[in-house]
Amino acid sequence: MDADEKTTKRTKAPVVICISGMAGSGKSTLAKRLAEKYGLKYYSGGDALKALAIEEGYKPLRHGWWESKEGKRFLVKRTENMKYDKAVDKKLLKTAAQGNVVLDSWTMPWLLRKGFKIWLEASLEKRAKRIAKRDGISLENAFEALRSKEKQTRTIYKKLYGFDLGKDFTPFHLILDTNNLKADEVFQTLCAVIENVAFNFEN
Repeated sequence: MDADEKTTKRTKAPVVICISGMAGSGKSTLAKRLAEKYGLKYYSGGDALKALAIEEGYKPLRHGWWESKEGKRFLVKRTENMKYDKAVDKKLLKTAAQGNVVLDSWTMPWLLRKGFKIWLEASLEKRAKRIAKRDGISLENAFEALRSKEKQTRTIYKKLYGFDLGKDFTPFHLILDTNNLKADEVFQTLCAVIENVAFNFEN
């Protein structure tokens, strides 16, 4: 039996994988790659929130939406009215219940009782460099955007659910320090963990 056949056999049982990490940690890119490799659905809490914002008239941008003026405005609105986050989390929980999904989310590791939960750790400096390169902005602006966004996001989740994003790692089964790893190295490491642990994990 080759690796692909083993993966197919293991994934007959519904699996839920949660990928988390602060902005710029690479979680979204890696979550998509993992979903594609293993034939799982992919669902992003951030994308769902952005879609709600666009429905309400916020302008869409291809890259760096959350670090843009539009994203910052919507973040302020979320702190004032948390119905957006509640709606997205309700959808994520429903999606998780169906199984065979990779969730790119900050909240699901705390809200889900099942699933294999991974945190990608990266320093603020490393993440700021990635954001600056991705969005074509200065490193100084990237630092400012990340600090502001993370402070407000922490406030939202602290009020809603009581956990401290980026500081409380209680729900996670794996914490991977990505600071000195290339994207492909992180991906291969996660594949090894998923194939040897997550697919045999009791959800």
